[in-house]
Amino acid sequence: MIKRQLGRTGIEVSEISFGCVELGIPYGIGVSGRHDMLPEAQAIALLQEACAEGINLFDTAPAYGTSEEILGKAFEHRREDVIICTKCPALTDDEGAVLTGRELRRTLEQSLMKSLTALRSDHVDIYMLHQVSEPVLQSAEVTHLFDEFKRHGLIRAAGASTYPSGITDHVVESGNWDVIQVAFNLMDQREGPAIQRAHQAGIGVIVRSVLFKGILTDKGRNLHPALRAVEDHRHVYQAFLSGGMTLSDLATRYVLSREGVGSALLGIDRKAYLQSALHASRQAPLGPDVVAGCEALAYHDPKFLDLPAWDRRGWLT
Repeated sequence: MIKRQLGRTGIEVSEISFGCVELGIPYGIGVSGRHDMLPEAQAIALLQEACAEGINLFDTAPAYGTSEEILGKAFEHRREDVIICTKCPALTDDEGAVLTGRELRRTLEQSLMKSLTALRSDHVDIYMLHQVSEPVLQSAEVTHLFDEFKRHGLIRAAGASTYPSGITDHVVESGNWDVIQVAFNLMDQREGPAIQRAHQAGIGVIVRSVLFKGILTDKGRNLHPALRAVEDHRHVYQAFLSGGMTLSDLATRYVLSREGVGSALLGIDRKAYLQSALHASRQAPLGPDVVAGCEALAYHDPKFLDLPAWDRRGWLT
């Protein structure tokens, strides 16, 4: 597994990272409950197999159910072999105002300590704001607390997970964050310029939604009627699928071909998905003509590509 430097952090990560959300909560196309998820023992074995294959970056969050606990059990005795990224909860009140003072400190400290306990670790490698908003980014108190966690050795790098709404540029421009996690894939390429700017600023980039919640895999067939145009768009990539390359191979290799990407984050909850990810990473880089062709085939209405909204409407079940 190829390793890449994660911006200026000094952290070296595998170019494929393991997304753990599916191990902790029902998530993804066709997943309706815990009966569709791996039992804990099998999830632990899958994580350990991924590590043995060279994947060292594992992404989780308190919002991902039991994911942190499963990671802790998997790597308690080999913590030095893995890089763990987790996240904090929302730092706003019910009216959307950013927490301040003691309430902010208590929320962040309690969440971090709870994560460390679940992960069976004395530190988090990358600690992120989860689905960050602009008011949170503008809070000097938030930045100060993350810096304090770094000084005390509780976290190694501070980051922010963003959505394509201009927030990523605010993260980059602030100069306060070491790592960003962005949604970027064959269909939704809106964050491409932001990835380049982050790279130029020395900020590490982790790309999620690489397979677009399974739509850029064989699972992307027979979608909800409201997503018919999205399903049809998958076919425009067929011209690049030669020599046994699958759509998921192309989607993964396209993200890895982008300058500045430190790691492509893939949701993995089956051994077959792990093997598919490993296979994609072992292939030669895409040629410039293929990359340019993929760039020209982004979905025509990127604002429609809103996975959380689709989930709320029940279009992905």
